[in-house]
Amino acid sequence: MIDRNDVNGRILFDDGNHKFIWLGADADYRKGVVQTMQYLIIDGSKGWLLDPGGVHLFSRVVATVSRFISIDRIEGIFFSHQDPDVSSGIALWLGVTPAKIYIASLWHRFLPHFGIVEASRVAAIEDFPRGIGLPSGAKLSFVPSHFLHSPGAWSLYDERSRILFSGDIGAAIFPDGAETLFIDDFAAARPNIEPFHKRVMAGNAPARRWSELVSALAPDMIAPQHGGVYRGKAVADFLAWFSALRCGADLLDETYKV
Repeated sequence: MIDRNDVNGRILFDDGNHKFIWLGADADYRKGVVQTMQYLIIDGSKGWLLDPGGVHLFSRVVATVSRFISIDRIEGIFFSHQDPDVSSGIALWLGVTPAKIYIASLWHRFLPHFGIVEASRVAAIEDFPRGIGLPSGAKLSFVPSHFLHSPGAWSLYDERSRILFSGDIGAAIFPDGAETLFIDDFAAARPNIEPFHKRVMAGNAPARRWSELVSALAPDMIAPQHGGVYRGKAVADFLAWFSALRCGADLLDETYKV
């Protein structure tokens, strides 16, 4: 179970020089507010943040990150898509870190609405088809996740830890008090996963394509932005289910029933 008062995070992978870290639960979580999960990759003395969240989470995430690495050593921040729960804190992060921001080029023109007027530290993910090399020789690969649910969505695969950060793909909406960090039994968690995906993901064609790309990577874990981290057999079970899922436009007749 996730302790809502635990803001200290948990290390999901550590080989001595490379870490993948879940940045803890939101102690200020309120019923009706979208609960999010933030992650930190540390490679040698440098750090990367993955979907660090909205404005209201900024101070907590800064405090948690600082337990693991100095803020001035964050060299990259990855945004999977444009939703405010992902990226509304982007200007604050540019203010306290020297990091370069990586986000789909589709959303560059919208960044001024988040208070960014000088975009020299903003890079288009599409400009890095081979991913990003890290100091240790590890590599972060960008995996296209378009229309799942954003038309400019991306996932990020950390080759050293074999953990895929999937953004909204794989999100679970647990009942209050039933939150869990890890999903080991996909069938048991499916009722908390399926409604979101059927309503928000665009359709089976992009879901199947993404599942094929990710299956080829064979990640040990899939870490979404909401819900729980898939590990063990749950990884393959989720990918098989998502690959076959009818969702979004596939259900258009049902969606528009009056």
